[in-house]
Amino acid sequence: MSESTRVADVLIIGGGLSGTMLAVQLLRLPGTRRILIVEPRAELGRGEAYSAVELGHTLNGNAARMSVDPDNADDLTQWLTDYISAGGWPESYQQHVPISELFPPRGLFGLYAQQRLAQAKAVSTSIVEHIRAEGVDLQVDPTSALLTLDTGEQLRGACAVLATGMFAAARTPQTESTGLNAAALDPWDVPAMTRLDPQSTVLIIGSGLTMVDAVVSLEQAGHRGPIEVFSRHGLLPHVRRQPPSWDDFLAADHSLSSPRQLLREVRRQCQLALRQGIDWQAPLDTVRVHIARLWSQASEAHKRQFVRHVRPWWESHHHRSPPLSAQLVARLQEQGRLRIQAASFKGLVPSQEGVAIAVRYRGEDVITQVLGAALINSSGIEYDWRRVARPLPQQLLKRGLVQPGPLALGIAADATGAVLDARGQVSQRLFAMGPPLRGMWWESTAVTDVALQAKTLAARLVQR
Repeated sequence: MSESTRVADVLIIGGGLSGTMLAVQLLRLPGTRRILIVEPRAELGRGEAYSAVELGHTLNGNAARMSVDPDNADDLTQWLTDYISAGGWPESYQQHVPISELFPPRGLFGLYAQQRLAQAKAVSTSIVEHIRAEGVDLQVDPTSALLTLDTGEQLRGACAVLATGMFAAARTPQTESTGLNAAALDPWDVPAMTRLDPQSTVLIIGSGLTMVDAVVSLEQAGHRGPIEVFSRHGLLPHVRRQPPSWDDFLAADHSLSSPRQLLREVRRQCQLALRQGIDWQAPLDTVRVHIARLWSQASEAHKRQFVRHVRPWWESHHHRSPPLSAQLVARLQEQGRLRIQAASFKGLVPSQEGVAIAVRYRGEDVITQVLGAALINSSGIEYDWRRVARPLPQQLLKRGLVQPGPLALGIAADATGAVLDARGQVSQRLFAMGPPLRGMWWESTAVTDVALQAKTLAARLVQR
């Protein structure tokens, strides 16, 4: 270790929402410790998801569902109440709903996370420092973890936490690149979209929430031409509503375990709700709290069954669109400007003008070429670290410090977040939280999930 190597009690690799929430929880615990957060962005608390600057890019959950404080479900509602009362976000009055039911812009949510970090720092004896750099390599020995930065500097910590967040497919280089990202527009880059011919045809790969964001971006950029969306199943996210409460039917019956059993019972409950004039989202929302238990208890065969046969429908029904964005998508569909088509993307096709792609429509054997003026990759999140062509994930895999998680979703860890190495050994120095643990808990990206993980992991790190 050189004299210039900085030392910390905890190294947090990633300063988006996951890393910031972990820092907040560490600051709230008794004692004094030094925390270094490594994040290349200028601001903490934003990461990939909450760096958006457009008001139209909103959370896909209302304020009552998005608290960063696991001990106070109303924390975001309370913060928004004060923020709006002070004159912030004047556009909120246009939604005509209680503050708890508002869907705030994602950029505003990032500000909320930053202020909660600032408040925690103000009353703590611990020190948090933002190191603006990217981690490119990590070495772990029995006593510490040594992180090498892209600046050449090294940081040593008693432990390190992989809070790397989500690798958006549209912004992540792939180890086996199809060239899609090089040819595609960023789904959130409104200025780039303003340079398109407003009447031109735009092609979009993927029909999930990233596609909804891309459509919002095009609308705000002044695009008024056709939008052709291609996805394997042609499913759109349902709009998020505010259903009434429903009995937690899974809490009383732990015998339901296989995807088939669960699907049958969820359908039965939803049909029962509809017969009573109640929104089907009410019974479905009760399933959410049981996902981690059900997934961790499932056999490998059942997990594969779920991913292959149920996942597209689970995501379209559960990962829902905010109301204003859903209204825009519905309006463009009614106008005939936006079409959702069930088709698999087969690659780019050389073209002298615009961009051409090859697709195979569902139920057909032939490959069809489609031409547009621009292309957007809205295929969601890349969870397989073997495909993420960034230095740190590749070095961690190469060194055998991590192994792919179940079904190659993220990385493997034990129930407390301690990472498993290539031999299956539980690390005493390296931990993970948030999206990297997708394979462990299935739903490991929602704010409330990550907030609870942050609190649990902070307590374990301090205990050490």
